[in-house]
Amino acid sequence: MTTRNPALGVLMVLSASVLFAVNGTVSKLVLRAGVEAPQLTLIRAAGAFAGLLLLSVLVRPGVRRLRVSVRELPLLIGFGLAGFFLTPMLYFTAISRLPVGIGLLFEYTAPLLVALWARFGQHQRARPRLWLGLAASLAGLACVAEVWGALELDGLGVLAGLGAAVVLACYYVLGARGVQQRDTLSLTTWAFGASAVAGLITRAVTVGGGGWEPFGERSGGVPVPLLCAYVVVLGSIVPFLLVSGSMRHLPATSVSILGMAEPVIASVVAWLAIGTGEALTPVQIAGGLVVLAGVALAETARLPAPTAPLPDPPVSVDHEVSPLGTPDPAR
Repeated sequence: MTTRNPALGVLMVLSASVLFAVNGTVSKLVLRAGVEAPQLTLIRAAGAFAGLLLLSVLVRPGVRRLRVSVRELPLLIGFGLAGFFLTPMLYFTAISRLPVGIGLLFEYTAPLLVALWARFGQHQRARPRLWLGLAASLAGLACVAEVWGALELDGLGVLAGLGAAVVLACYYVLGARGVQQRDTLSLTTWAFGASAVAGLITRAVTVGGGGWEPFGERSGGVPVPLLCAYVVVLGSIVPFLLVSGSMRHLPATSVSILGMAEPVIASVVAWLAIGTGEALTPVQIAGGLVVLAGVALAETARLPAPTAPLPDPPVSVDHEVSPLGTPDPAR
């Protein structure tokens, strides 16, 4: 049995937010080198699937954790396509046409969608300050992105960012169900597997897509293959395991709200690493503080979660539980 540990869940989400934030800048450097968004999505998914598959085999109980029943397939495919294929591809498209902060602003309207679903779709009760916290966070994100100074935004970039918000919300909702049925490692492995298959299909039908020449180049003074390695390992495998595991300790609404710290961190990282076009102004800094205040306000608005222990997801017929079945920051 696994007892909920909200403090651990918060630590896991915030750690993932830092890694995702750095990944935003690293991904933009890869895209600047000439790699297309679908290519980078495929590399990310296939690389992460290979790494997680190897880890699944090496860590007890080994390959048995990867067993999948027919009734699990819709959830695994939907979870993989939403969070591991569509969200990153739309996000990469957005930040290739918009500043990182603005792209994330659109994507991180997802917590509002999750909160609306929890309140009106699942009829969960919440304290009124939840909506005040979400409103403050969105207002703060608008300041971070300085949307009033970017009135002529790229239309495709805006649509991609809003589309990423919708599928990211689906990812949070489906993930909350997935961790009740499977251990974190196998859930994330098969989700990336579904994403990799979708990426290969997209690559096959996109005749005349970008070539692989940019992978011999450097971007920001760093070889593109090394940047891609970060996207796979520290930008995908580790943070996604952290987020999936955090859902065993926090509700999807809380995970999505805490994740709103990512755009603030990402803007700082982009400013430090890229510089031109990404510099932070006093208004953006103030907006970042408002985001963090709104996150704290919204997170404390949720009603106390049941203290009853959660059942560990089954991983084998003999009930041999993997150390990764109960998530920790190392995953």
